[in-house]
Amino acid sequence: MTVQYDVRRDAEGWTVFDRWTGRAVVLARADQSGLSWAEADALADRLNRRRLTGDRSILQ
Repeated sequence: MTVQYDVRRDAEGWTVFDRWTGRAVVLARADQSGLSWAEADALADRLNRRRLTGDRSILQ
């Protein structure tokens, strides 16, 4: 699976980020940072799966 979204450690937990831009994912006008490992990993997995299905809709 090609990974576009990944997680990295931040000062308050974990951030889900876009590997192409290097920026944090923003959903509902909120950076997806400071998450628990489980939350960040699950979100990155969902975003990557959604991308592979060809869904290019904007979530924000």
